[in-house]
Amino acid sequence: MLSAGAAVAGPCADDQVTLRGDWGQARFTIELADEPDERAQGLMNRESMAQSAGMLFVYPEPKHVGFWMKNTLIPLDMIFIDPTGTVLKVHANAIPHDETPIFGDSPNIKAVLEINGGLSERLGIVPGSELRHPAFENGAPAWPC
Repeated sequence: MLSAGAAVAGPCADDQVTLRGDWGQARFTIELADEPDERAQGLMNRESMAQSAGMLFVYPEPKHVGFWMKNTLIPLDMIFIDPTGTVLKVHANAIPHDETPIFGDSPNIKAVLEINGGLSERLGIVPGSELRHPAFENGAPAWPC
């Protein structure tokens, strides 16, 4: 379910993320890519993705990360997130098949959420927005479960 209402947040689950900011809240059902082979495959070769879906790439330790769109068939927004779950950067409308690297511009990226291209702008997701998911519970999450 995708929503920008005030009552979206519920219990944390591995297959869901919730984002919040001055713009409201939104929840996405996600696939978790927390193993190297899952992160390498990502959303390549998919012809579509539900508007309420996404993929959360989680790294064991924060680092500088880069993505490309080789073999990716749909435009994506890439949301780069720090260890507290705070959005550091939003790269909107990554172009399918483009091999130009897209970087998070920080050595402190813990996760990247990929959603359908253009959705971040439509919802208002910007740097400073907070993401809620169990992957951030071992640190000092900005929005705890």
